[in-house]
Amino acid sequence: MLSRQFVRDNADVVRETLERRGMTDEIDLDRILTIDTEWREHKARGDELRHERNEVSERIGTLKREGEDEAAQEAIDRSQELKAELETVETRADELEAELETALLELPQILHESVPPGTDESDNVQIRREGFDTTRPLPETVVPHYELGEQLGIIDEARGAKTTGGGFYFLVGAGAQLEHALVQFMLDVHREQGYVDVFPPIPVNSQSMTGTGQLPKFAEDAYKIEDEDLWLCPTAEVPVTNMYADDILLRDDLPLKHQAYTPNFRREAGEHGTETRGIVRVHQFNKVELVNFVEPDRSYERFDGLLAEAEAVLRTLGLPYRILEICAGDIGDKQAKQVDIEVWAPGDDMADGPEEGGRWLEVSSVSNFEEYQARRAGLRYRPERHESAEYLHTLNASGLALPRVMVAILEYYQNDDGTVTVPDALRPYLNGMDRIEGRTQVGESALGDGDRP
Repeated sequence: MLSRQFVRDNADVVRETLERRGMTDEIDLDRILTIDTEWREHKARGDELRHERNEVSERIGTLKREGEDEAAQEAIDRSQELKAELETVETRADELEAELETALLELPQILHESVPPGTDESDNVQIRREGFDTTRPLPETVVPHYELGEQLGIIDEARGAKTTGGGFYFLVGAGAQLEHALVQFMLDVHREQGYVDVFPPIPVNSQSMTGTGQLPKFAEDAYKIEDEDLWLCPTAEVPVTNMYADDILLRDDLPLKHQAYTPNFRREAGEHGTETRGIVRVHQFNKVELVNFVEPDRSYERFDGLLAEAEAVLRTLGLPYRILEICAGDIGDKQAKQVDIEVWAPGDDMADGPEEGGRWLEVSSVSNFEEYQARRAGLRYRPERHESAEYLHTLNASGLALPRVMVAILEYYQNDDGTVTVPDALRPYLNGMDRIEGRTQVGESALGDGDRP
């Protein structure tokens, strides 16, 4: 959140950010500035009226003591006039302040100067690609994960849709084992990087959703619990960041690095069709989230470190990936700077894939929010015991989103015989299992027509 003082004093900077983001038609900055001006005028008028009323009240007492009854009555009448006008002015000031606060919540973060220009994802800049110099031999035809998962009996979308609805799925047998292995593997990787584990509550309240910036803009993408001020967690960023809302941390506490595994729930599942078949875009998915709290002058140093910590997972798994710098027109509203990590999934020959075919799947967005979330949530630290508290900076990244990593493993590590080789790094978490060979499926639906009674 941008402070009203910042917006007031740096209107040109805010306007430039809105232009870079392509949001000038969406947000009326002049209206916000007008509301702020009117609010300050009413506050000033209220102060004047309150001061005059105090003076009149003192005069009333003096006049009564001196026996000036007629003058005292005139002063009383004037006091009542001032009271009525003050109530009107303060009511209007409160209305303007509420309107101003709502408008400020919708203003996006000021972009870091290094964010590249652009209007949409086609203008994002590829910084580098990793892992393509040592790619493993792939089958002549790589089977997409949604077909392979069904053949192996480890992904069951049909039963997920039956029990819950579209965009939900079952992982069964080795599929479920692989998901559990990935969670524990990621947590272990990040523990080695100095992260402290957090297991947060899954429902979060509106104040927490507002603190991290999910509300008000993204309310339609989240699951609201009926008749409760609770939302299903859209990302562990929300509860973990708000752990320290309205607290004051100490310099010695920073940088504070937390990791949290949670299921995540989002209503938006994207377009239907080939690009979204399977478990790439779903309503419920698991994720290990990395949240950092840092001193402002060290946040971009930490940003580089966070990127390295997130991509270490893919590097250790041996999966090819790329790093994208997100342009001004595609970056999130909360972010001052954002870099995405996209893993390569060779199963679908999509137009946006590399020369080797396949497609890119975003598995992490590494984001620096600077003090944007800290202002909304009240996250501060005290540089020294005798100094005033200041807003800290928050950063986060997924370490990583599990379904898309699962997709990449099933497609990249599959073999000619339809099995999937388990990456070396995951075998200790799977009791030494080195290959996923499928499972015997159950029920009449698993039988061929000729086998039915």
